[in-house]
Amino acid sequence: MSTILRLFDIPYYQQKNYPLKKSFVTKYGNQWVATSTDEYIDKANAVSRALHAMGIRKGDKIAVITSANRTEWHILDIGALQIGAVTVPIYPTISAEDYEYIIKHSESTYVFVSDKEILAKLDSIKFNIPKLRGIFSFDEIPGCANWKKILEAGYEARNQQEIEQIKYYIDPKELASIIYTSGTTGRPKGVLLTHENIVSNILGSEPRVPFEKGKYISLSFLPCCHIFERMILYLYQYLGVSIHFAESIEKISDNLQEVKPDVMTVVPRVLEKVYDKIYHKGTELSGIKKTLFFWALKLGHKFEPYGANGGWYEFKLKIARKLIFSKWHAALGGNLKLLVSGSAPLQPRLARVFGAAGIPVMEGYGLTETSPVIAVNDQRNHGWKIGTVGKILHNIEVKIADDGEILCKGPSIAQGYYKEQEKTAEAYIDGYFHTGDIGEIDTQGFLKITDRKKEMFKTSGGKYVAPQIIENAMKQSRFIEQIMVIGEGERMPAALIQPNFEFLKEWANRKGVNLGFSYDEVVKNNLVIERIQEEVNEINKKFGNWEQIKKFELTPEIWSIEGTELTPTLKLKRKVILAKYQKLYDKIYKK
Repeated sequence: MSTILRLFDIPYYQQKNYPLKKSFVTKYGNQWVATSTDEYIDKANAVSRALHAMGIRKGDKIAVITSANRTEWHILDIGALQIGAVTVPIYPTISAEDYEYIIKHSESTYVFVSDKEILAKLDSIKFNIPKLRGIFSFDEIPGCANWKKILEAGYEARNQQEIEQIKYYIDPKELASIIYTSGTTGRPKGVLLTHENIVSNILGSEPRVPFEKGKYISLSFLPCCHIFERMILYLYQYLGVSIHFAESIEKISDNLQEVKPDVMTVVPRVLEKVYDKIYHKGTELSGIKKTLFFWALKLGHKFEPYGANGGWYEFKLKIARKLIFSKWHAALGGNLKLLVSGSAPLQPRLARVFGAAGIPVMEGYGLTETSPVIAVNDQRNHGWKIGTVGKILHNIEVKIADDGEILCKGPSIAQGYYKEQEKTAEAYIDGYFHTGDIGEIDTQGFLKITDRKKEMFKTSGGKYVAPQIIENAMKQSRFIEQIMVIGEGERMPAALIQPNFEFLKEWANRKGVNLGFSYDEVVKNNLVIERIQEEVNEINKKFGNWEQIKKFELTPEIWSIEGTELTPTLKLKRKVILAKYQKLYDKIYKK
């Protein structure tokens, strides 16, 4: 096979061009178990035969919910796609009510789950879903049919010729997956993605990949139910990258040492946590070691690619890399050459400091509706510019509307939203998909995202405020974990701030400050409030008077997915946060 047209063509392309003994590697208990390219294809075909024998036909929906990425997910995915079925990946962390809504709305007839926790949540609502015909689990769970029964049935079936016939006639423009967006407001929308949509994004992204095909090892931990990681995993397969699945975010440090990956995809929040952990270790040093650590860190925050800071800076950076940043490399496995960041804006300070450490972070941009990549940085040929999301892919057309909104069209743009004609019509106008993001393209062709169109608001004085720009700037402070700018229709912008409680504890220990025993005491501590006010005052200087944060209130809870303040992709649920902290809002504006 010389090219790929459908998603299920990818394993066969790998088999022909870069056959791997370790196409996928998942850890079960204490053992890493590898699946070769040949075994991957063999099992996927068995799944196809079994599903077809069970009555699954073209267009039927199969939902998949897993708490961590694993080999079985991908075997099932290809097995289903080969017979024209449509996969519906679901975030494990959403509520049981959202499980019910998505499974009902998508009309999924079977659900595959990873473990007993997800099964318990599914069991609580399964009787409300009349079209649900069965549930299978990847783990061995008493009382639940195991997915191995599917494999066994497939190996016994004798209908491979029929499967080949079905595969042959599946058109690239046919539906491959419905991905439900996490949604910052209201019910999630089901984005309709065809084989052509995702394949064109794989082929459009491939020229931005700087490494040797068939040679690299990756570690995957971002949820493959999200299109960012899912497309990347298809891209890895296409390029012959051996994919290892991390056990969990909690065990990522151990897995990095075990796998020693060359490449990983991340979200900014993970990089922030890594940086905080490294910074904390630096504060525990003493003497010359501590001095050198913070000297290297200060140097890193001034980093610019391609030697733009001049020879003297590069000389000092070389020393810093040898003495300090080499230890960062070792902590991340020792072989990491590239990180790709997406899903949320990357703080420039993180891009600079990791770039200085010799672990370049290539930030990209896209949406579920764009399969997802629209633009991405590339370290080669001066294609990397910190503070931007890179240059636009060659097979996507982007234009900036009069109001600054990013519009795009091309083969990777989704067909619309499942059973949502009105919402589809709102987002797709005159052949262009309206992203809802505000941005600009500079003279070098780099795309910069400045805000979300729907999140911009006017104060009572008629001045526009772009909250995301302010929030991203404020989050560069190590004292601020999360922030939501408020003030629509009010006389001034203000903010609800969730402090970085871990850093505050460290700061308090250094300063000899007693913060009390609870987060509630911390946010009422006058020294904490004054210190965060200093941070806000300093960052405010970057903005015009009408958009500066005039007042803020600190929230005593950590904003999280489980707490419903954040979406599964870690975006702010603004309406939820506003409702939760209505009293703080009223206090700010003296309601």
